[in-house]
Amino acid sequence: MNIQNCYCVIMAGGSGTRFWPVSRAAKPKQFLDITGCGKTFIQQTYERCSRIVPQENIIVVTAQKYGDLVREQLPQLNEENILLEPYARNTAPCIAYATYKLLTKNPDAHVVVTPSDHAIDNEDLFVETILKAFEYVEQNDVLMTLGVVPTRPDTNYGYVQACGGKAAMNSNEPMPVKTFTEKPDKDMASLFISTGEFFWNAGIFLWKAKTICEELKKHLPEVDGVFNGWDKALGTKIEKEFILRAFTDCPNISIDYGVMEKTSRAWIYPVKFGWSDIGTWESLYNHIEEKDIRGNAIMAEKRLLEDTSNTMAISSNRNKMIAIKGLENFMVIDTEDALVICPKDDKSFKDFISGIAMPDYEKYR
Repeated sequence: MNIQNCYCVIMAGGSGTRFWPVSRAAKPKQFLDITGCGKTFIQQTYERCSRIVPQENIIVVTAQKYGDLVREQLPQLNEENILLEPYARNTAPCIAYATYKLLTKNPDAHVVVTPSDHAIDNEDLFVETILKAFEYVEQNDVLMTLGVVPTRPDTNYGYVQACGGKAAMNSNEPMPVKTFTEKPDKDMASLFISTGEFFWNAGIFLWKAKTICEELKKHLPEVDGVFNGWDKALGTKIEKEFILRAFTDCPNISIDYGVMEKTSRAWIYPVKFGWSDIGTWESLYNHIEEKDIRGNAIMAEKRLLEDTSNTMAISSNRNKMIAIKGLENFMVIDTEDALVICPKDDKSFKDFISGIAMPDYEKYR
């Protein structure tokens, strides 16, 4: 395998609304150090990718308004490797833009596509896994997704059933996909878990650029069509104008719905490294290992707890003392200008914060 033909595309355009009030429209979660490790999500992702492909082969796709944040946090990234989306159109248009751009540079490009905000444990194993997946993709025209053995019926993840039933869950080899289900409800997720036949879809994909290009044309002509002429426009002085027109007309659709659920080329590679899509406060709580005997995750130097269990409390001021009495399954999030106290399950939080869309709260978004 020629590593010079291997590229990494980091998707970093999300608005991070489910991490409000820490994540805001002006600076969403991928540009924050949510876990307290000293590096932002996008910095951690870039460092992982730089262990796999040459640094000049790392592409970041982000919203136009976040371009300066990318430049600030990843100063080593070449300007031409920052692709700016004028409008948010979900993952399929994002991947289409990056794919066509790479094809103008290298028709033999092999690509790993990763979100910018995942937490990975055992990065050595992650690197080893991606390199093995690249080798498989080099030999086969497949669309590969990474599969994680689920630990709970989480409704924020997609689920993938591999051919081979329960035996597939213990496999160390890529397998064809039987079914894709994007973000089922709680009952369906529980059913999937009970069968012992479903993986979480990690949302990390590998493929040849040529292969995903063919599948976009076949299954998402409404996306492929608006990029018609990309081979003459991308990498030239008219690229910005071309992309503005393409994203103006492009539908909002994910790569999962648009391609992966329809293609006959979908394969899954079971992984053993620790993985978490830290997309919500509840998922952060599940990711935090340091909890007390009653399941509390309190990120503060000093804390006083009484009759409190399974609760998470975080303050932007780590020197602030946190004192809580009588809470169960709650979250307390304290920032400089906002304080949230709410049941920590995703649905309660999502329903609750929908109110910040009102004009009175515009400055807090």
